[in-house]
Amino acid sequence: MEHVEIDRAGEPVIGTGAQTQGGKKVFVKTYGCQMNVYDSQRMTDALVADGYAATDRMEEADVVLLNTCHIREKAAEKVYSELGRIREVKREREKAGAGMTIGIAGCVAQAEGREIIRRAPVVDLVIGPQTYHRLPEALRKVRSGEKVVETDYAVEDKFEHLPQARRADIAKRGVTAFLSVQEGCDKFCTFCVVPYTRGSEVSRPVAQIVGEAERLAGAGVREITLLGQNVNAWHGEGPDGAEWGLGRLLFRLAEIPGVARLRYTTSHPRDMDDALIAAHRDLPALMPYLHLPVQAGSDRILKAMNRRHKAADYLRLLDRIRAARPDIAMSGDFIVGFPGETDADFEATLDLVRAVGYAQAFSFKYSPRPGTPGAEMKGHLPEKVKDERLQRLQALLFEQQHDFTRSRVGMRFDVLIEKPGRQAGQRAGRSPWLQPVIVDETVGEIGEIVPVRITRAEASTLFAEPA
Repeated sequence: MEHVEIDRAGEPVIGTGAQTQGGKKVFVKTYGCQMNVYDSQRMTDALVADGYAATDRMEEADVVLLNTCHIREKAAEKVYSELGRIREVKREREKAGAGMTIGIAGCVAQAEGREIIRRAPVVDLVIGPQTYHRLPEALRKVRSGEKVVETDYAVEDKFEHLPQARRADIAKRGVTAFLSVQEGCDKFCTFCVVPYTRGSEVSRPVAQIVGEAERLAGAGVREITLLGQNVNAWHGEGPDGAEWGLGRLLFRLAEIPGVARLRYTTSHPRDMDDALIAAHRDLPALMPYLHLPVQAGSDRILKAMNRRHKAADYLRLLDRIRAARPDIAMSGDFIVGFPGETDADFEATLDLVRAVGYAQAFSFKYSPRPGTPGAEMKGHLPEKVKDERLQRLQALLFEQQHDFTRSRVGMRFDVLIEKPGRQAGQRAGRSPWLQPVIVDETVGEIGEIVPVRITRAEASTLFAEPA
């Protein structure tokens, strides 16, 4: 799987898997977060093991799966819009004597279930995030003429049936990889559907995580990003019998030969413990980049969101993190226009952003999601007000990101070469702070970590020469 920028607004990326010869073909389109990208690979692995071949072209696919995001209304509605286009592709295939099975996976599937088939009869299969191991069997039921909805699961089964990709298939995906260690959320922020679509917080066992990391490293992966809805809530019993947190797990993964870089996302401020902060200080493999969402700068709005921390708590936490790792780059999430947000509340968010100085951030207008407490609150704001506030916030965040990128010019640091660049003669990698870095192809081979000096910056991309 290619390590790509993910648009949390739900912009699609294509998830592809290993190519095999013959048999039926599957096309997976992914919307949303890194966890969905990881899940798309899980589905592809399960179907490749069942004899399918992955394809990047929907028109030649026997099975089309949309792995969906339910965080915002816009992301969910894009799925139904896409189904209109897929319906036409299916008709063309049927005219040519070929069929097409259409499936909806992910958080929209979990949230809406059979309603999807009622609203879009072209859909043959609805399958939730915890039941992907049943995908081959579900498709066999579809071929026998059933409309299948697979969303029921037992909590203890969340990590019990993950397919294992072949080493050769992993090697084709590149030198960076995602690894899911935690799923679900117990925080119940009033704007968020994740507790209802992904369930309660469950941590994957240590042995499973280490085993998958060893397989990734054995196939040439150099950088691993640990994933979870609240990844720093991960905990588990280590081989020594002691209770481990994410900090201890990161140290264990850094011992695996070949693993040179570690990252994790997405974190919650309330789960940022001393051991994890110490890992940022003491573990060279842990990259100096932290995505730590705060959502708002007003204590009144934070309380309404049920974040269970204040703006000052967040700022004090960042002071501790930066004291442990002074060169760390901060990333965050923001929601503007939450019900009841006043001008003063919004100004408090801008003040917090100025106090932090973000290297990157994701910002959105509040979108009421059915079934969440926020949707039932009073004081919903007009779209015009939310638009204006979002534009002001994004202008400030863009300025900070631009300043951070420009501050790298002249610096020397190591870059992991990940893939060919867009232009002939180039290679592309990532800085320790997750920025794209472009170098000449003579600088290093894919998979190598090379010292470079940054010569210029354009937008969010850095250009470098050998150091």
